[in-house]
Amino acid sequence: MSVNEQILNKYESHVDELYARCSASAPNIAVPPARFKASINKSLSRFLGASPGEPLSEDETKEFLGLLQADDLFLALGCAEGNERAWWEFDHQYRSYVERLARRLAKTDVDAQDVVDCVYVELYGTKFVDGERVSKFATYSGRGSLRGWLRTVVWHTLVDMHRASHDEVSLDEIVENVGDGAAIPGFATGSRDDGEAVDQIARNRYRAVTLKTIEAAFASLEEHEKLLLLYYHAEQLKLREIARLIENENSPLRRCFQPKKRGRPDNPGARIHESTVMRWLEKTYAKVLQAFRSELQLTHNLSKAEIDICLGLVHEDLSEKSVFQDLTG
Repeated sequence: MSVNEQILNKYESHVDELYARCSASAPNIAVPPARFKASINKSLSRFLGASPGEPLSEDETKEFLGLLQADDLFLALGCAEGNERAWWEFDHQYRSYVERLARRLAKTDVDAQDVVDCVYVELYGTKFVDGERVSKFATYSGRGSLRGWLRTVVWHTLVDMHRASHDEVSLDEIVENVGDGAAIPGFATGSRDDGEAVDQIARNRYRAVTLKTIEAAFASLEEHEKLLLLYYHAEQLKLREIARLIENENSPLRRCFQPKKRGRPDNPGARIHESTVMRWLEKTYAKVLQAFRSELQLTHNLSKAEIDICLGLVHEDLSEKSVFQDLTG
């Protein structure tokens, strides 16, 4: 066992106490104990590594743990886990701050809203690594307030937006880089380089069945799920614009995505946030991916390796033929 591991084990009870306190103060936010402990241990390891000479004293280490913004970290990890209650709590506590900061730093209200959209996309997480969604919240360590960390995130987002090209974004780029398409692990990680190892004849063979199957997968969606994808991809509405549509009590999306709960009347004025729309989109994409894989496996008897080839072809062909345009049919 390394020296670092021995020290981490020594302070395990202190970390457990932090978790118990946070869990008791926010019982509706589900954060796995292992996730919380891993985050604290990562920060503690960095703290210990910052003093390569004389080892840090027990008092210094306890002081470090005591200065961590544990409640903020607990909320951030809950959001990273996709916990609905954590997101609503975050919106309640910090959304207005993010909006005010974006308005102060951006040139216009339109730019500010774009910044907020991008920040929320980053916070929710649009990339998958080893099958797991990576949220920006996972980079928050608890060293310093969540408010201060958000200030840095907003600023970096604004800088990145100014550096980015203002040219029209292609559908391929949307699927590859922007939350909803990238929320499909198989679609987002498909690479054009993967297909170079496949013989062109074989690729043509798989392409036909791929396009037929992905169209069938989209066709199998409920009407409100098709409408959600149509709004975002074909009509290119922003997440906040879709949210405003859903807030309308006459919206078909509202009736489908917000069914009345038993004993609780519908609230026409309820605020819908971008993160909520993103979660609905992610669930819709997961449904498409499941239908796509099942059809290829059960109907066409393709192996896992062959299905992976088809996923790569979907990534390529979406830039040539927009399946989303067919959702109106």
